Amino acid sequence: MPPTTGNIGGARYPPDVLSQIKGLSRHFTEETLRAYLLDRSARVEDGCLVVRGYGSQRGEYQKLAGRAWAHIAAYVVFVGDYDPELEVDHLCGVPDCIEPTHLRQVSHAENCRRRKQQPRCRNGHDREIDIHTGRYRKVCRRCNGDAQKRWRERQARQVAEGRASYGRATD
Repeated sequence: MPPTTGNIGGARYPPDVLSQIKGLSRHFTEETLRAYLLDRSARVEDGCLVVRGYGSQRGEYQKLAGRAWAHIAAYVVFVGDYDPELEVDHLCGVPDCIEPTHLRQVSHAENCRRRKQQPRCRNGHDREIDIHTGRYRKVCRRCNGDAQKRWRERQARQVAEGRASYGRATD
């Protein structure tokens, strides 16, 4: 539902755009939120303004200012004209960037179309192409196999500990 204007005593006023950001702490005004975002960010060599949020991981979407997404809050206070029906997209492809010139609002379908699949998993293994969809597989087979192996070892260790606690011999 797009934002509407209200009417108090005959005077029309714009909606409070900060109240449309999910999870944003209510004590912020546009000026204090702008200062807060700039205080927690640093410019990197590729032109992005990277924010430091609740996590220490670089390259991840960041939450701050309550539990709001930093890039959405930055779009509202730096760019304006925020529509909560649309998603905020990064033109640069850097999830923790809040540079106003790198942010734009698009539909969910457009945001999904723009998303680029990486040819390697986060551990550096080559991803295989799924023969049914023609896209990279979501899960790297090697990482999945390693995770299953760790799970089986953990289960065997728990069974051995359980048997030992009941006085049974382990095989």
